[in-house]
Amino acid sequence: MTGEPALTQAALGRLLAELPDWATDGAALVRVDEATSFSAAVAWIVAVAQVAEAMDHHPDIDLRYRKITWRLSTHSVGAITALDIQLARRINDIVNV
Repeated sequence: MTGEPALTQAALGRLLAELPDWATDGAALVRVDEATSFSAAVAWIVAVAQVAEAMDHHPDIDLRYRKITWRLSTHSVGAITALDIQLARRINDIVNV
């Protein structure tokens, strides 16, 4: 992932307008979701893990009972990149059903 450039603030602002459930927190995109049950939350995590493996781009995930915090950042760049936006969209596809 080293060749992936950081998004400019202008580009990030435009893209975040398309991702209303996401916010920035420093050099990361963050979304918090609450599932209907613990097992539903784990199912979301498993689905996202499969996508992340296929992309070779892995989020930080925090699970607290039914509440999941997704944190996306391209660690090798220390910033938000297009890979993070792609993964955010894929997470939306999983969670927003």
